[in-house]
Amino acid sequence: MKVGVVTFPGSLDDRDAARAVHAVGGEPVSLWHGDADLKGVDAVILPGGFSYGDYLRCGAIARFAPVMDQLVPAARGGLPVLGICNGFQVLTESHLLPGALIRNDHRKFNCVDTRLRVENVQTAWTSDFAQGQEITIVLKNGEGGFVADERTLDELEGEGRVVFRYVVPEGGRNPNGSYRDIAGITNERGNVVGLMPHPEHCVETGYGPSLDGLPFFTSILKQVVSA
Repeated sequence: MKVGVVTFPGSLDDRDAARAVHAVGGEPVSLWHGDADLKGVDAVILPGGFSYGDYLRCGAIARFAPVMDQLVPAARGGLPVLGICNGFQVLTESHLLPGALIRNDHRKFNCVDTRLRVENVQTAWTSDFAQGQEITIVLKNGEGGFVADERTLDELEGEGRVVFRYVVPEGGRNPNGSYRDIAGITNERGNVVGLMPHPEHCVETGYGPSLDGLPFFTSILKQVVSA
């Protein structure tokens, strides 16, 4: 299984994502933002970081990169795509996912271990989780507040497209002000998933708070092998 990992100017978690793919037996393939070529990969990860320095808006410039000219139609055709943090921002800017990511409501950068609840195990990237499972993975962002209009939020909820939700203690608040505690969503087809926390940092013993990131990568491995 070949999984492409796109590097934009400013990406900083591309090697971590490639390492996570390798950890589950996949073959990571480096994709350069300036190349309009997906190199025949079976799936793609848009990693975290600060593409193009986050100038203008996070992900707003990356969406115009030559590699996206290939990725957007491929994703609409069913290619599995996972956007992590800045990658999630790129997916919303590219209109592969609805909504937007804005500045955290407390106006501070967050770097914390975060509890999530798995709301949808029918996507290409979450089938190895159990419905309702709670996991702990790393969150690190300054602009991770997920927002959308009420109609879009209702559609996401009604169609089961909320994939991850922050687990918030009674009387508490989620880490960035995301509407309805949404941490990750998917498209109608379930092949494109975006989330703010970082599963690629939770795949090896001794690094990160858990191994709860592994099912993201085993899920796509099984999806591709069974296709």
